Amino acid sequence: MLTAPRTLARDGIAQRIPHQGTMCLLDAVQAWDEESIRCEASSHAAPDHPLRAHGRLGVACGIEYAAQAMAVHGALVAENAGAGAAEAPRAGYLAGVRGVTLHVDRLDTIPGPLTVSAQRITGDANTVLYSFTVQAGAQALLSGRAIVVLDAAQIGKDSR
Repeated sequence: MLTAPRTLARDGIAQRIPHQGTMCLLDAVQAWDEESIRCEASSHAAPDHPLRAHGRLGVACGIEYAAQAMAVHGALVAENAGAGAAEAPRAGYLAGVRGVTLHVDRLDTIPGPLTVSAQRITGDANTVLYSFTVQAGAQALLSGRAIVVLDAAQIGKDSR
């Protein structure tokens, strides 16, 4: 039985991830299930975007959009498993990305909203492997895979 909300607005996202203010890049969760999430974002067009450098937002910044989608996904899955929204979700750290393909140079010149999708490929209590895509309409902007380490300080302590 699904207990966590099926969709979320920006405020609901901000309650579930550590990124706040303009650093919370996602506008909405459009859909999710135990294995995947699809979000929407329009912050790439903001002139005060916190990741802009030298007046531009490079496409590699899309990895942060994907990381935030993965963080929201983890929080929603934990809520659904019975952890509850009142409990803080486990801290996750982006440990690495692989197979990243950049299809454009910049995000800030892309019109319209971004669709940020992440699919859980595999994982255990300490690490999760996701594939991710960021696109605008049918146009692919970037894609790749990411490894997320959960509660990095606990790794090694679990085996004692």
